[in-house]
Amino acid sequence: MQIETLEIGTRQADWDAYVDNHSDGNFFHLSGWQSVIKNSYKHKDHFIYATDEENQIIGVLPLFEQKSRLFGHALVSTPFCVYGGAIANNNEIKHQLESAAIKLAEDLQVDYLELRYKSLQDNEKFITKNAHSYFTYPLAESDEKILAGIKKKQRAVIRHALKENLNVNFDAQVKDVHDIYSESVRNLGTPVFPARYFYQLKKVFGERCEFMTVSKENDILSAVLSFYYKGEVAPYYGGGVQEARHYKSNDLMYYALMCHAHNERNCHSFDFGRSKNESGAYKYKKHWGIEPQPLYYQYYLVKAAELPNLSPNNPKYKIFINLWQKLPVRVSQFLGPFLSKYLG
Repeated sequence: MQIETLEIGTRQADWDAYVDNHSDGNFFHLSGWQSVIKNSYKHKDHFIYATDEENQIIGVLPLFEQKSRLFGHALVSTPFCVYGGAIANNNEIKHQLESAAIKLAEDLQVDYLELRYKSLQDNEKFITKNAHSYFTYPLAESDEKILAGIKKKQRAVIRHALKENLNVNFDAQVKDVHDIYSESVRNLGTPVFPARYFYQLKKVFGERCEFMTVSKENDILSAVLSFYYKGEVAPYYGGGVQEARHYKSNDLMYYALMCHAHNERNCHSFDFGRSKNESGAYKYKKHWGIEPQPLYYQYYLVKAAELPNLSPNNPKYKIFINLWQKLPVRVSQFLGPFLSKYLG
């Protein structure tokens, strides 16, 4: 077995074919992230893979190096993605990839190595942290049955929104979605990702990346960027303006996306993404009747003395968050990318 490094323009097709055919391969393992993150944020990529004696790929591990005086120096699989880590033909190969990542982390003298797994791992070299959960919902065979499967109180909210004569657009402009998302995260006190990141996602992933808006007459209330992969739709970057609460447009957006994904894109599953345990977003998703599944993020400390905590719930960020919420949206769009590039 050999451990090799993936260079842009070499074996991307082989890498993606391996991810496509591996039971644990997900959208965030795809080689496209190599160019998306590199072109959007200039982070150094370290995509490593294992090959057998016939030069066939038998395991992959996407990694990026993030370096900031403010937020530290880390090697992550994969930043800006909820899932990552190594996938391989068997545990022995996976552990070899993880060991190669540890050696790389030590050579780079990062603070820590972070691998993001959906399932509990058996590698004793790592410290496991369960601070987030993810939510998936099976899509029934009709709009009515999809709605019937949603928890009663949330179902009533969606029915209320359906009476508001809102307009749903599944072919929205990237700028419109980014503008709504920018205002939404500004209201939360979080630095926004740059618009070029959204454009890069669309450029690289094409039809697997979809932009959707919900409007009242000519005013966009809610918007979301979603990913499609292996029969699953994942609304990934979404939000709404203040008026969205009144019209329940966020709720309609997610329900309409469920129906659209099933009817038009042949999806069987809805991935509602990750949320920090017991946070507002966590409770909102549970309100839909979707049960949380724990995420297992693994850490190997190199220079760091303790596990990182970049969560908005960290008390030391409270003053910053309060100040950020008062910024004009255009100012937050200008300043946000300088900070958010290290908050993946």
